[in-house]
Amino acid sequence: MRIIVSLIAGLMFGFGLVISGMANPAKVQNFLDVFGSWDPSLAFVMAGAIAVSMPGFAYAGKRSAPVLNASFAWPTKKDLDKELVTGAGIFGIGWGMVGLCPGPAIVALGSSKAETMVFFAFMLAGLVLVKTIRSGQTGIGATA
Repeated sequence: MRIIVSLIAGLMFGFGLVISGMANPAKVQNFLDVFGSWDPSLAFVMAGAIAVSMPGFAYAGKRSAPVLNASFAWPTKKDLDKELVTGAGIFGIGWGMVGLCPGPAIVALGSSKAETMVFFAFMLAGLVLVKTIRSGQTGIGATA
């Protein structure tokens, strides 16, 4: 049952990304270009996503466990550190340069555009690099 619900949720999310234009790098770049050809339409997409998710998070926060799992996997880390700030900066620079982030990049793979394939390959390489670096750590940021 969890697989079916996950599939349906993933398909809905993917369709939402396509319909909203989040899988279109040019639309995202125009949204980020506030001093040029700014396209504010994605702000409405984000506002809509917040409006839909806030009641869901409020409801989930009152439950002892999710419907299809034994426990919630809420984030436990609450501090800002160098790793978080660096990662957020790299993410933001990449999003601004290419107009894609991980979710829309996966959806955009269906377009078979060379730029999307290159971005996705580099995104995977970055994930592998971080995992490799973390596996050699024994302190903060290490995954055990």
